Amino acid sequence: MPKKLVLTCLINFLIAALLGLALRYTYLSPISFNYRFLTHAHSHIAMLGWVYLMLYTLFVHYFIPEKKHVYNILFWITQIAVVGMLFSFPFQGYAAISITFSTLHIFCSYYFFRLIWKNHETQSIVSKLLLKGSLLFMIISTIGVWCLGPAVGILGQASAFYQIAIQFFLHFQFNGWFLIAVLAILFHKLQIKDSRKFRLFFKLLITSTILTFALPINWFAPHITLLWVNGLGVILQIAALMIFLNLIKPGFKKVINESSKIIKFMLRFALFCFILKIGMQTLSLIPEISNMAFQHRNLVIGFIHLTMLGVISGFLFVYILQSNLVKFNKNITLGMYIFVLGFVLTELILIIQGCLFYFGIGLLPNYYVLLFLSSILLPLGIVGLIFNIYKTKSYENQTSKTS
Repeated sequence: MPKKLVLTCLINFLIAALLGLALRYTYLSPISFNYRFLTHAHSHIAMLGWVYLMLYTLFVHYFIPEKKHVYNILFWITQIAVVGMLFSFPFQGYAAISITFSTLHIFCSYYFFRLIWKNHETQSIVSKLLLKGSLLFMIISTIGVWCLGPAVGILGQASAFYQIAIQFFLHFQFNGWFLIAVLAILFHKLQIKDSRKFRLFFKLLITSTILTFALPINWFAPHITLLWVNGLGVILQIAALMIFLNLIKPGFKKVINESSKIIKFMLRFALFCFILKIGMQTLSLIPEISNMAFQHRNLVIGFIHLTMLGVISGFLFVYILQSNLVKFNKNITLGMYIFVLGFVLTELILIIQGCLFYFGIGLLPNYYVLLFLSSILLPLGIVGLIFNIYKTKSYENQTSKTS
């Protein structure tokens, strides 16, 4: 993988982590930035600067044999859109400049879709189906963005239509585009063969992704039918998980046996978070727990971070560690351990506080201090990975010549 592109993605991730740290600092001492504006910057840089561009880089690396110059140009135009959002959202929120750069990013993603769809090459039906499925969800998710303008103009930001449009974008970005894309790369690397079992898994994965959108709709437009639809989606998702674990078992064991200690750790970590995510979604079958999660922001943030940092970023870290960009030493191992520790601590604090709110107990002692201090570990871990990649030029050249 091109070193400059991977470093750019990781720097975006570092900036998003620092913005998240700033958001948590606001509860300890006032800062000059608008909290909501800063939240927009944090989420956009994390999703579109880190995950989107890293998946862009991985898709081109694994599925485009002829690296045409257009992919490099499009990457940097997309990065310009990310930088534009970084320097506009914190100061104005959703306004002319930030919307312009967001729109530029969407159009870049449409062109990326066209290029990958047309030019990808793989002998594996498995990789092809997952790749195309993830790309389709990427396109579908943007329908939610295009609905925001009419929603505000006709019904206002407090309307159910506006909120559902946001949830539509987020649901199909996280559970459709991002998640299926990292699975496409995982299946490609594990060399999973086409089979009736895989075809069933794929159908269950796609169907459950669509059906579980009924839950966020129910939050803003409650109806008993939506709960049944979500319930069906969750059941299909559990079935998909069982087949998934069976499909990857042989290849997973092989990778574990052949990999370094830190890759084994991160792969198990990402897989555990994936199972935990589906387990937590299963709890949404209980209406009281579903309402509890929606009403307490700590639990919502905890679930988003579980998906974003645990599952998606966990797998992306694995793919970076498996490249020839990293030199394995104590520093890279320490960096990954620090990141995971920061993730685990912040998740525990968020979940405990959400439960305390639910039972009417109040704030955890030193809650905001503990959350801020734990959050410091996340950017520290990312810095460790960035520094390792930056310092491994000679190692990269050596391995590329001998591979």
